[in-house]
Amino acid sequence: MSNEENQIPNSTRRQFLTQLATTGAAAGAAVALPVMAQNNSEGPRMSQAVANQPTLSQTIADYAFNLKYEDIPPEVVRTTKRIILDTIGCAIGGHTAGPARIAQKLADHVSAKKPATVMCTGQKTTPEMAVFANGVMIRYLDFNDGYIAAGGSGHPSDSLAALLTPAELNGRSGRDLITAMVLTYEVFGRILDPLKTRMMGLDQSTVLGLASVVGAGKLMGLTKEQLTNAIGITVGANTALNQGRVGTLSNFKSYSCADASRKAIFSAQMAQAGMTGPQEVYEGRDGFFNVINNKKAFKIAAMGSAPLRITLAFTKRFALGQYSQTVAQAAMEARAFIKNADEIAEINLNVSRGAIHVMAASPDKWRPQTHETADHSMPYSTGVIFMYGSLDENYYEDPYLHDEKLLALVAKVKVIPSEEADRREAEINLCDLELVLKSGARHKVRVEYHRGHSKNPMTDAEMEEKFRGLANKHLQADRVDALLKQLWSLESLPGIDNILALTRV
Repeated sequence: MSNEENQIPNSTRRQFLTQLATTGAAAGAAVALPVMAQNNSEGPRMSQAVANQPTLSQTIADYAFNLKYEDIPPEVVRTTKRIILDTIGCAIGGHTAGPARIAQKLADHVSAKKPATVMCTGQKTTPEMAVFANGVMIRYLDFNDGYIAAGGSGHPSDSLAALLTPAELNGRSGRDLITAMVLTYEVFGRILDPLKTRMMGLDQSTVLGLASVVGAGKLMGLTKEQLTNAIGITVGANTALNQGRVGTLSNFKSYSCADASRKAIFSAQMAQAGMTGPQEVYEGRDGFFNVINNKKAFKIAAMGSAPLRITLAFTKRFALGQYSQTVAQAAMEARAFIKNADEIAEINLNVSRGAIHVMAASPDKWRPQTHETADHSMPYSTGVIFMYGSLDENYYEDPYLHDEKLLALVAKVKVIPSEEADRREAEINLCDLELVLKSGARHKVRVEYHRGHSKNPMTDAEMEEKFRGLANKHLQADRVDALLKQLWSLESLPGIDNILALTRV
């Protein structure tokens, strides 16, 4: 007798056998489902696939297969080049960090008949490990772009790591890379928009892995069927928990998306080799909609419809979690009201509950113990700005993390939920900052669209300034100039090998 049979009460089993004997096998088969349902108050899961309608995986695969560079408006091409430039700058800036060094060491342990390149070090390794190492470099500083939806957020530019390697190995052009980048953002945004990842406790890498496998598959030349299989493989095996971004943060924040992209590359390789994946990975009885999304199917807006999702992403002015970009700008502006931090009695930050959930939901955010916690702390970064008048990655390390004078100022920061910020969260990341001085004076600063937001974009000159600030620490000035020239003319390049070579330190 099987374990499943042992779990059915004897009275229920006798009732079932009696019905089977009196009404025949057909009736018995019909009654089996309701009998099972008696032991499940929520009822059985049912497939949500619709007859004669493409599955979500097929819809995504069809769009990916058919998307061409010529379909992309010139202004979107320009936006995409800016994002690629910004992301590579972040990778160069982060390549010496501890987690990046660990990833590079792991990449050094393996080799391949057709190796791929690790940025900055020039190492040759397997495609998956090149993607992983490059992905950790991109993410470490928390300086690459962001995308905020009503119920969650993420960093779609993390997917660039999954695109550089197949572009290199398959001899793809700059235009091909631009097309794949637009594609990954379209997948990332269209899925994230209706998905309440914050409420569900899902990490953004759950969505990023999907975006990465679609973009990588495009560059690898997968067919529609292969793309559908690759999506099934990835979604079925890459659902990540958000616990790694709660409380004291570990290196998980630096590698979760890199690891999702590493898995995505292998998923695409498997599909290209003929491996199949679940066709109804979203709609099926035990698919994503039922098991992960609480039996709620969702529809995505038409892929490729205006505005393209890549145009809604924002770049960062500060090396800081995306929900604090407006807070940091407000603090910079409010600092003009004081001569030194000793004048401050209180700092009140009125922001959305979503922002608080990510960057001010636990005591760790007032006394961070790790770099990852500090750059995801709204009160700590606010204190740093009022104390020192600047903010960069150095403030997320000792001696600042244990500077009692700084921490005493951080303790004066209060974070308050704002109903208006909640209502407008999908549109803007509103911050109303109130600075209360010991003299009794009160000063208020309101920031709706921080510098770098799609409605307040950084200029090309500002993007270059940020890039140089990151790259000049590691590369000679002429090398930085050459790399910028290549990136600004990406659509005219026959391949990306020279870009990878120019990042080598």
